[in-house]
Amino acid sequence: MKVAELLERAESPLISYEIIPPPRGGSLEQILAIVQDLVEFEPPFIDVTSHSAQVYYEERPDGTWRRHVKRKRPGTLGICASIKGRFGIEAVPHILCQGFTREETEDALIELNYLGIRNVMALRGDDPGYHKTIPGDRTRNEYAADLVAQIAAMNRGRYLEDLIDAAPTDFCIGVAGYPEKHFEAPNLGWDVLNLKRKVDAGAHYVTTQMVFDNAHYFAFVDRCRAVGIGVPIVPGIKIITHRRQIQALPSKFHVDIPEALAAEVESVPDERVPAVGIEWATRQCIDLFDAGVPYVHFYIMQTARHAREVVKAVRRTA
Repeated sequence: MKVAELLERAESPLISYEIIPPPRGGSLEQILAIVQDLVEFEPPFIDVTSHSAQVYYEERPDGTWRRHVKRKRPGTLGICASIKGRFGIEAVPHILCQGFTREETEDALIELNYLGIRNVMALRGDDPGYHKTIPGDRTRNEYAADLVAQIAAMNRGRYLEDLIDAAPTDFCIGVAGYPEKHFEAPNLGWDVLNLKRKVDAGAHYVTTQMVFDNAHYFAFVDRCRAVGIGVPIVPGIKIITHRRQIQALPSKFHVDIPEALAAEVESVPDERVPAVGIEWATRQCIDLFDAGVPYVHFYIMQTARHAREVVKAVRRTA
C-alpha cells in the first residue's frame, strides 16, 4: 500500500521507522535483524537511507595527496527488496540528488518498479564532498523539488528518453520538512514555501527532521497549512541514547535540544542516559497522539532496542 494512503487512513497511531544500511562489507542479516525486532509492532513502513559516494584523501610518502572515492553504505535497493519480500512490510528507499545523475536516478527507479516497491523518499542529500564529472549528455537534479518532478513525470509515463512500451510508474513520493528551518534557508517562511514547491511538484507526504519539542512541530504544521500544504506531515522522533548527542545532534542536524532534556541528560550517569531519552520520547509520542496526530516516525538507524521500549510504553497508555 502507498505510504500516503496508510497515513490518510490512520485511525490508531501508526509508528514507522528509519534504518541505515550496514557499512560496505557488512551483512544483510544485520539490518534484517533490526527489522525482525520491529515486526511485532506491525510497522506500516520502514525507510532505508541512501548514501552517495564520498571523498577522502590519503597522504603519500612523498608528501603529495591521493584522492579516493568510495561508497560507505551501499545496498539500499536490495535491502528494501528483502524487507518487502521477507516481512511484507512496505519499504521506502531514499533517492538522492547529490552524487547521482538523473539518468542513474531513472535507472534506479525502474529497478524499484520492477521489484514492486512503490514508495520512495526524495531528498537532495548532504554534500558528500564528491562531485562526479557529468558527461555532456547527462544531467542532474539540483534540488529535491527537481527530483520530485522527475519521479512525478515517470508516474505520468514520461521518461528522460523515449522508451518502447514504457508504462507509467506508480510511486508514492515522500519529502523532508524542517520544523526548525533548514539551515540553508534564510527564514522559516521561505523554507515552508520551498516545501510547498516540493508538494506542488508531486510529493504526497512529508516526514519532518527530528524534533525534540512538539511545539516546533505543531507550529510548523500550522505554517504549512496556511500556505496550502494539505498532505500528511509526519513528525520525526529521535531517542537520545548517548550524552554526546546533546551537542552532536544540533551540530549535524541543526535542531534544538530543549533545556529540560539537556539538563536531565547532564544530571545522570552515562548508563542512565538511554532511560532519560526513552522517557522523553515516550512523553513526546503520547502528547502527539493525544493532540490527534495519528503517526510518528522514529529515526532508529542501527538498533531497535530503545524504540521498542518507547512503543511498549506508549501502548501501555493507549
